Amino acid sequence: MEYVWAFLIGGALCTVAQLVLDLTPLTAAETMVLFVVLGIIASAFGLYQPLVKLAGAGASVPLSGFGNVLVQGIFQELHKLGPIGLMTGGLTASAAGITMAVLFGSLVALAFRPKG
Repeated sequence: MEYVWAFLIGGALCTVAQLVLDLTPLTAAETMVLFVVLGIIASAFGLYQPLVKLAGAGASVPLSGFGNVLVQGIFQELHKLGPIGLMTGGLTASAAGITMAVLFGSLVALAFRPKG
């Protein structure tokens, strides 16, 4: 059943993103930023974590999930380190994902030539 929820929730998030791209003048980059910010807002108000528990990767993999990771990291580091956690928590929590994105992006850039 968890695969069904992941598919439905992840698909719904992607559908909303596609609708934003198709029906508004926002660019792809602006839409990506919008979804990260919406994930941050939903997580800050405690609305996103229940969605992650229900949908798993369907909610944690899209860009709104990245916003959730940033906020959860800030909350953890804030409790552990105090005010300095506001600045360090988001990057601490998302460091592995950012590292993998840079690593695999670099490997793909080396392996393929862009057409232009």
